[in-house]
Amino acid sequence: MQNASEPSNVVNLSQRLDPSSPRGGELLNAVRGIAGRRLQLSLGNLFEQVDDALFDLAEKAENNAAQMHYFDGMREVRKRRPMVERSFLAQVARNIDEVAGKGHAQAAPAAAPASGGALELSLVADNELEESLAITSMIGKNEARLSRELFAVNQRLSVICGGMKIDDAGNPLGPAALAQAFRQSVRELSADMRVKLIIYKLFDRYVLATLDELYQEVNAELVRAGVLPQLRHEVQRGGAQGAPATAAGAPPAAGTEAEAADGETAAELLNTLRSLFQARRAHPTVPLSAMSQGPLPTANELIGALSVLQNQAAALPLVPVVAGQGTLDLTQEVLQLKEQLLSQLGALRGERPGQVSTIDEDTIDLVGMLFEFILEDRNLPAQMQVLLARLQIPYLKAAILDRKLFAHRQHPARRLLDGLADAAKGWSAEADRDGRLLDMVRSIVDRLLQEFDDDLGIFERLSAELQSFQETASRRAELAEQRVAESTRGREKLEQARRRAAREILSRIDGHTLPPLVHGVLTRAWANYLVLTLLRQGEASPEYRDALRFVNDFIASTRPARDAAARQQLKQILPGIERALRRGLTSVAFQDSDVERLLAQLHAYYRQQLGEAAPAAAAPEPAVETASLPIPDSIQPLAESAEELEQDDEDEATAGMTPEASAELQQVRELKPGTWLEFAGRDDATPERAKLSWISPMSGRYLFVNRRGLKVADHSPHELARALAEKRVRVLDSNALFDRAMDAIVDRLSQPADGRPTDTE
Repeated sequence: MQNASEPSNVVNLSQRLDPSSPRGGELLNAVRGIAGRRLQLSLGNLFEQVDDALFDLAEKAENNAAQMHYFDGMREVRKRRPMVERSFLAQVARNIDEVAGKGHAQAAPAAAPASGGALELSLVADNELEESLAITSMIGKNEARLSRELFAVNQRLSVICGGMKIDDAGNPLGPAALAQAFRQSVRELSADMRVKLIIYKLFDRYVLATLDELYQEVNAELVRAGVLPQLRHEVQRGGAQGAPATAAGAPPAAGTEAEAADGETAAELLNTLRSLFQARRAHPTVPLSAMSQGPLPTANELIGALSVLQNQAAALPLVPVVAGQGTLDLTQEVLQLKEQLLSQLGALRGERPGQVSTIDEDTIDLVGMLFEFILEDRNLPAQMQVLLARLQIPYLKAAILDRKLFAHRQHPARRLLDGLADAAKGWSAEADRDGRLLDMVRSIVDRLLQEFDDDLGIFERLSAELQSFQETASRRAELAEQRVAESTRGREKLEQARRRAAREILSRIDGHTLPPLVHGVLTRAWANYLVLTLLRQGEASPEYRDALRFVNDFIASTRPARDAAARQQLKQILPGIERALRRGLTSVAFQDSDVERLLAQLHAYYRQQLGEAAPAAAAPEPAVETASLPIPDSIQPLAESAEELEQDDEDEATAGMTPEASAELQQVRELKPGTWLEFAGRDDATPERAKLSWISPMSGRYLFVNRRGLKVADHSPHELARALAEKRVRVLDSNALFDRAMDAIVDRLSQPADGRPTDTE
């Protein structure tokens, strides 16, 4: 027990450490050392991959000039790598030192990447725009992914840095600071921007993707030192919208605002999108309003015109999905909405406006591209694409009424669309025979078209209804999944027991030539008894050991009894063999009369072994053969030999495997339960969607079920890898629809413009 006079090693939650004090400096040095070691290792892994990545791109380059850019980039990276590494690690160390300095919280260059990035994004230079876009994307993604670990690092660094507020953007080890530091160090390279963008992607993959390990080590080190050992991560939700994340007992000055940070990242993404839209206009320096013949439409006018179009759309019949036609017609309708809106505005005003405001045009284009993505998204079945495409006008109204729709992941309209897409992902006509899910989605779409005017609360209400529907369906599906998994587990246990019994018997038969009768009993009837004993009693049970002992005795009873001692020994074991056979055969569905007939055959065989004649008055001896041996149909024969059994195992493990499928095998091994896949139908059959429900711990097979929890298929890893390699199976994206759409839109806008954004594929 600690003496009362001894100082405690736990830092009081209201205490602030002076970073210049011995203890504060020691803890900062520990953090600096952990960061330097881990970042240097991650950076080394990054540069080990650059050559391969650039060489692959050079091989696929569209022309010699592009190919030379990649080869020049490879040489430049090799030459400048040490300089880039030193520059990056030095900048990280400087950021830590500056954050630790008293009264210099605003001086840390990493503390304001968001505003600086937004300013840079307003520049016209395409290269700067692409670079800023890459940085913004990786920062936002990793801050969201690492929010919990990063929050704890923020709080603990705040304590050891004198209580100054440290948030995600100001943390010298945060994704924002590290990405900006790397951006500074990459300026040492005089490489083409295409090469730099590849390097940024590798930085995201090999450095930022490993930050969770860095944060865990830093947190563990500071907890050992007594810095906020009881820290908990709590975010207020509901009515306290925008409230800061709090830590139990943490210094108030160290609080972060998780939702606000998410909003800042999303707002920066919006700034990026607007800059991209501006850069793609034919005359970005000329205000679009100058092309209008009259005043620009107000938000109320836009909402009024959209309401008219919405009523017209609600009255239109649902477009049927025609096999092979796809959604081309719907895509054209999506692209024509802006023109229809301008026409409707003209009808309402008596004169057609030449244009709408820049921000409204950006919103119209952004919503249009969102619904283009929905119609191209292979994650969604065609029937669901048709339904969701009808929501373009309601979502455009929502985006005009509330600009935060694209800026906040928790916006009710965004959550509703993500929820609809998630429900639709697992839909198929086979899995939705009663049409409940299709009717639910259709009902939500129809209600939005018919009821949504300007009350954004409808999105929250419909989202709650969809969630309730999904939870009810999930509970039913989970029960069915459990039954399927238990059934599959039972079959696998049976198969495993069969193989175990086969190995035990075949290993004992090996080298012995047995009479057909004895061989038939062991490999059919007794094998089944061994299986049942394994399943019911287990391999450590006395019953199972006795069953194996019978196999040994039964085989031994077939050896020729050439002398009196051998005959005496055979006579001693025969009663035990008979008792075991009666007990065992009865338990595997043999009738009493069949048991007696089999024993009669064995009696005749053993009299021959002992050289004894049959009793004079007895019936003729039955033939010692298996033709008359009654074997129930439920008893399966064993493999003919141990070698055949091993070959069966090997064939099952590598069924259909080809060297080309090795990458797909790794992909299969990374699949997690809950992942949805699409299985191609045979011939022209409709593809079937199924969720990975369970991975067998015994056989490693993957069990797939539909949205009702009913089994669709089960495959070994190698079978699944071959199907992936042959494009008969594809993995559906698990990310939210809105996030995937935004990434696709950014990628499309980043491509060279030829009148309108080009496709990314």
